[in-house]
Amino acid sequence: MTRMALLGVFIFGATVILFLAVFIIGDKQLLFSATYHLRAEFDTASGLLNGAEVRVGGLRNGNVDEIRLPARPGGKVVVTMSLDSSTRNLVKKDSIAAIETEGLLGNKFVAISFGSPDAEGVQNWNTIASLPPLDLSDLIKKTNEIMDTTQSALKNVDTATSQVAAMSSRVNRGEGTVGALLNDRTLYNQLNATMTDVRATATDARDTVVHAKVGVTAFEENMQALKRSFFVRGFFKDRGYMDSSELTKWEIGKIPDAPPVKKFIFAAKDLFDKPDTAKLKDRKSLNEVGVFLEKNPFGLVLVQAFSGLQGDSEENRVLTLAQAMVVRDYLAEKFELDDRKLRTKGMGEIVPAEKGRDHWVEISVYPPDPTTGIADKRVSDEDRP
Repeated sequence: MTRMALLGVFIFGATVILFLAVFIIGDKQLLFSATYHLRAEFDTASGLLNGAEVRVGGLRNGNVDEIRLPARPGGKVVVTMSLDSSTRNLVKKDSIAAIETEGLLGNKFVAISFGSPDAEGVQNWNTIASLPPLDLSDLIKKTNEIMDTTQSALKNVDTATSQVAAMSSRVNRGEGTVGALLNDRTLYNQLNATMTDVRATATDARDTVVHAKVGVTAFEENMQALKRSFFVRGFFKDRGYMDSSELTKWEIGKIPDAPPVKKFIFAAKDLFDKPDTAKLKDRKSLNEVGVFLEKNPFGLVLVQAFSGLQGDSEENRVLTLAQAMVVRDYLAEKFELDDRKLRTKGMGEIVPAEKGRDHWVEISVYPPDPTTGIADKRVSDEDRP
């Protein structure tokens, strides 16, 4: 086969592959289908991303087009969705939208319920009702509240049991009117049997609480083990940290008013694998900071992370918290420093003062001077984790 023929086959094959890719992507994004738009309002849309699936009856029939923050505090997050026109007979004005998670650690999507057969159909750009999102942390919190309530009830049962026991003791000594009935062994035996049942019931209830708490503890341990398992550890490794609850452990409440004696500024793209992750790429550039801190006394080191204005504001705030925490932890572990003086602050979306700056990290070093608002030997009790 000649070179021209081979070139023609290659171009033809590439064209076919490109056509198929455009068709597949367009079909996934409903570019070749007739659609209509709906809105739903939520108190929070944490974890939901633009382009996320919209499912009707469990099947994907649309996408999330836009997630818009409220104009003022107290408002609701508006989620705009595009749906395939084939769902118009199923989605009614009494349909309800809910943000759900696929599996335990899967992606978020919007699920829309079927409407009533007699309900009025929706029109383009209508707003439908919604349910508040339910997170795993909320379930664990409610479980702990139930356990605490059950323990309180058991204490009342123990108190009642003690009182009945004291009463039984008086009867056994022949005190009071009931004591006069002690010669009636039938009544005495019945009372003893009742006391035994009450104690057995209290013991069973106590064992139930113990088993429930053991179950909650085992669940939390399984979750920690799952984070380090082969299937999901890559996710936590790529984002740069394991536990989201640690993000604010060292966060400072108020930034000192006094100017720092030294400031280090790094572009996020130079420190991290990607600007939108907290996985450190270049640790050597931070060694300059660690060596400076080991050789110079300081009262406070504040690690601040900033993001640009692109993307979701809540995701940017969490990202900057994580990036500041990862940088702070590296300095604390690598160098001989008083880690109580290493604090963090996730600044979220900030308009950069310098043109061209997008995502960046600032490390400010404050002197051991009371005017900084931080004591020389230790941080204030109010800011202590």
